[in-house]
Order: sequence, then C-alpha cells, then structure tokens
Amino acid sequence: MATSTSFTYKDSFVRKYFYSLATGLGLMVVGFIADHFATLYALSYATRATSVYVGDLLLDNLPIINLNPIIVEGALWAMVLSILLVLWNPRKILFTLKVVALFIIIRAFFISLTHIGIYPGQINPGPGYFDALYSYFNLETGYFFSGHTALPFLMALVFWENRMWRYAYLMLSVVFGISVLLAHVHYSIDVFAAPFMAYGIFEITRKLFPRDYKLLRPE
Repeated sequence: MATSTSFTYKDSFVRKYFYSLATGLGLMVVGFIADHFATLYALSYATRATSVYVGDLLLDNLPIINLNPIIVEGALWAMVLSILLVLWNPRKILFTLKVVALFIIIRAFFISLTHIGIYPGQINPGPGYFDALYSYFNLETGYFFSGHTALPFLMALVFWENRMWRYAYLMLSVVFGISVLLAHVHYSIDVFAAPFMAYGIFEITRKLFPRDYKLLRPE
C-alpha cells in the first residue's frame, strides 16, 4: 500500500482512492455547471436598469488603469502553471480537485445572491484570443468574491509546506488584487474578503476530506 510520501498517479485508481478521485471529478463537474448558470444569472442582473453601482472608498480615489495583460493573460498562465504543478505532485491531486471544486461551487452561490451595477470605467477584456478565452471561462463576471485574489491564495495554502511556491502564490494574490482594483473590475470588498473566503473553503475541505488532506500534508 502506498504511503502518503510515495503516492503516485497509479495509486489514484486503486480501490482505496478511486472513489475519492471520482468524487473530486464529480464535484468539479457540479462546480462548472453551477458557475455557468450563476454567471448568466449575475450578468442578467448587472445589465438591468435597476442595478446601480455603489460608492467604494478605494475605487472612488484610484485612477483607472488598463492592466489586462496581468488580469487576462496573467490569470490564464497562472491557471496553466497551477495545473502542471499539481500534476507534478500526485499526492496533491485528490485534495486540490475537491478544494477547487468547492471553491467554484461556493463562489457561484455567492455571486448569485446580491447584485450591484458595474462600476463606471471598468476595463473589459479586449478582442484578442486570450481575452476571448478568458471571457469563455466566465472569469470576468461575478463580483463577490474576487477569484483573481482568492485562487492564488488557495493555491498558497495547498503548497504551504513549499516555501518558494507559498510566497510565489501569495505574491500573485497581491498582484492580482491590486490589478483588479486599478482596472476597476472588482469592488474593494471583493478583493479584501477573498483570502478569508479561500481560507474558509480550505478548512471546510480539510474537515470533509481528512484522508485527502493527509496526502496533502504528509508527516
């Protein structure tokens, strides 16, 4: 039987872990479906005449800067890097599947609740290929909470025992947070609440799936 430190791809398909893998993939499918409909619902509200923007202490005083190279291309490359990094560490796959799936599901729930208008001057994705891909994955819609800020923070928690990746992801979370504020694509509460939401989701996943967490944090 594989120990937590010798866990390989093959171990994911043995009976002990196969149901965990299937559960993670199933949750991911549910997450993408929930995100799709929640995004459509939120977008329909945001474009209504009755949806008005609200004042924001930071956005009211910050200049509007087009930082799409960071917000769009940067986010897509960060996603690709994270996928490759998790695949390079097989013992993290089962937990990461579930924590990201729960992240998507919970965020879909939140963006379905309270709807406020788009802040004036918001920088939208451009006409390029990466911008189209970014929009296709619904990465632009939904305010609370900021996925740009929360997902890197979540990945920092996943790779916490690795100092280099921990600090890299924490720095990425800060860079993305500042960028979406300067581009006015998020309200400040979306950004500042994101790390707390990510940590809460991480802890929920840890409690629900302790065996996968044990693989993530081998002694």
